[in-house]
Amino acid sequence: MLNVAAAVIVKESKILITQRSKEDSFSLKWEFPGGKLEEGETPEECLKREITEELNLDIEVQDYLGSYTYPYETGDIRLIAYKAQIISGNMQLNVHNDAKWVTVNEMKNYEFPPADTDLIEKLCREWRDQ
Repeated sequence: MLNVAAAVIVKESKILITQRSKEDSFSLKWEFPGGKLEEGETPEECLKREITEELNLDIEVQDYLGSYTYPYETGDIRLIAYKAQIISGNMQLNVHNDAKWVTVNEMKNYEFPPADTDLIEKLCREWRDQ
């Protein structure tokens, strides 16, 4: 099982989503920024490292939002999600094609990988009125 951490970065009632590069698996689909956990790394440490590497941002990892497993043909993925907030930095797209700030309701207008579906449904249920 591959463990992947995802940051639901919130600013002014909007959530940051990023578009995968054309060269990545799930080419040009949208996702919550984050990445694969390295050996001995906690999900929180992974998120801080990945967000710095990918977006040039320093974040504070906040509430645990859940763990979601999805069975891909290449193997199972466990998506471990946390709410986060930007502390400092100017966003720079180092690996992504694009980034957008969207409301929970606007997420339905973007195509995400299947592993993100349960997290999006949870966010829609819990944050629909924000």
